[in-house]
Amino acid sequence: MNGLIMAGQLLLGLSILVILHELGHFLAARAFGIKVEKFYLFFDAWGVKLFSFKVGDTEYGVGWLPLGGYVKISGMIDESMDTEQMKLPAQPWEFRAKPAWQRLIVMLGGIIVNIIVGIVIFWFVTFIYGESYVPNDKLANGVSPGRIGKEIGIRPGDKILAINGQKVVRFDELITAKVLLGSPKLTISREGRAIDLKVPDNVLNGITKNGIKEFVTARAKIDTVEGLLDTSINKPKTGIWAGIKRLFSKKEEKIPTPAFDAGMKVGDRVISVNDKPVRYIDEFSAEISKSANKVVSIKVERKGQPLTLTPKVSADSTVGIYFSIDKLPEQHVDYGFFESFGIGTHKAWSTFRDNAVGIWKMITGKVSARNISSPIGISQVYGSTFEWEKFWSLTGLISIALAFMNLLPIPALDGGHVVFLIIEMIKGKPLNDKIMERAQIVGFVILLSLMVFAFGNDILKLLGK
Repeated sequence: MNGLIMAGQLLLGLSILVILHELGHFLAARAFGIKVEKFYLFFDAWGVKLFSFKVGDTEYGVGWLPLGGYVKISGMIDESMDTEQMKLPAQPWEFRAKPAWQRLIVMLGGIIVNIIVGIVIFWFVTFIYGESYVPNDKLANGVSPGRIGKEIGIRPGDKILAINGQKVVRFDELITAKVLLGSPKLTISREGRAIDLKVPDNVLNGITKNGIKEFVTARAKIDTVEGLLDTSINKPKTGIWAGIKRLFSKKEEKIPTPAFDAGMKVGDRVISVNDKPVRYIDEFSAEISKSANKVVSIKVERKGQPLTLTPKVSADSTVGIYFSIDKLPEQHVDYGFFESFGIGTHKAWSTFRDNAVGIWKMITGKVSARNISSPIGISQVYGSTFEWEKFWSLTGLISIALAFMNLLPIPALDGGHVVFLIIEMIKGKPLNDKIMERAQIVGFVILLSLMVFAFGNDILKLLGK
């Protein structure tokens, strides 16, 4: 059921965006009197379609291959590779018969619509739901670094004050693109001293591999034991069947743990590990990690009475418990209708810029291409529960990402056509049809290779690789 909910949200979000993107091309083409032969959601590869109907000169339908959509514009070398039509004399209603500036607008139509849609989504999500955040100055206990945070030099209890000299107001600023992609300088308060730490260019690689919690989280005090689970079940098991089962399973199986076998119960309050007092979860984890495959002494308080338990730590340095933690201080802000528009526009621009920075870092080798996701990875981001705010926020992000990706100068994408049109406008005449046809083929090969890579990437992640 979880997998179906994730897939359903992805399908709904992408269908909305694809239809609107292609509508941008369609409306621009019709505005200039260009005939549009087909308008399809998904691809009707090899002529196979789920259904179709015709209105005027245009056939509308839904194909069987859910990898996007298209409009077939008369007199244009596109996905259809209809070269026979191009051998005939140009007709006044065809794409190729129109001035280059009109064709340029038609090709940019989908990108423009995706940007507008992204702005509108961010605008209304901000207006309807407002924004909630954790004030950074309210984190009295500072932060708790994971493996990646420790490698940078962050220590438990540090308070991160500024990013590139700018005060950190919201804690979630620490996990935004300006930190993960910007390789900034962090100003940290440690034992009354100010310390500067540099975030490396490749920090996103480790976060993609290990998860955002391995960077930095708010430091949490130990409260009572909330659950007894084998933490190893949260680590991906290898094998195709295990991956499929994990994707569609309703819940994880609960199995006995070292702490359970030693007599620990939900509601116990941990006081010390090997006679060393522990007040924070990171302190508890640090002490446990020193004793892999060894018996440890954990002193707990149960109903006001002290009790010593001696579980054997597993090979992965866990005893299989998790704690209840205090809710982080949260602040909510509501915005007016027009104020929300400015915030939505800023979010859209920031998302577009972050995509550009991320792609450039991949090209220059500073960020691994393993960060590229296919629909499998995107569906997991949507999650297994449906929440309107989260659904529309992610759909807005994807809309801007689609606008950016389509603007890339790759043949077969809108950006490739834009490049050829700009060259034509500079030269004063169109490029040879043979060149255009070969460019389309090259573009298809590039896109197919990227698609195979992205799907393979997410499948390997699903299998724990």
